[in-house]
Amino acid sequence: MSKTGDIFQGGDWKGEKHVPVIECADAVSADELFDVKVSVGKEIGHPNTTEHHIRWIQLFFKPTDGKFAYQIGNFEFTAHGESSEGANAGPVYTNHTITASMKTKKSGTLIATSFCNIHGFWENSKDITAK
Repeated sequence: MSKTGDIFQGGDWKGEKHVPVIECADAVSADELFDVKVSVGKEIGHPNTTEHHIRWIQLFFKPTDGKFAYQIGNFEFTAHGESSEGANAGPVYTNHTITASMKTKKSGTLIATSFCNIHGFWENSKDITAK
């Protein structure tokens, strides 16, 4: 039987344009807001066209001593140049980068997932320490 984790791909974001990149401090002040930026295609740009685009990014946090992960946010990108005039003829394109503000009392792991309409599901993670 397959599990959800079996369908997610990963890799080094410096050489693979689909891997979500998580940017934030390695150590944060406990119970104080900090920003987390997640992008796809940081080093190698990912296309953003009607035919090939990033559909969404999700961000989760799993405390080091916790059993479950908590969803921080679900971010959908719905404008990729579509138009009644045809593909890539529309006036609006959303960019596949998000910034979320969050706080935590505990150290743990940030997990970002993304979905490319052509190449499927991708994930990456980053450990953070709450002091």
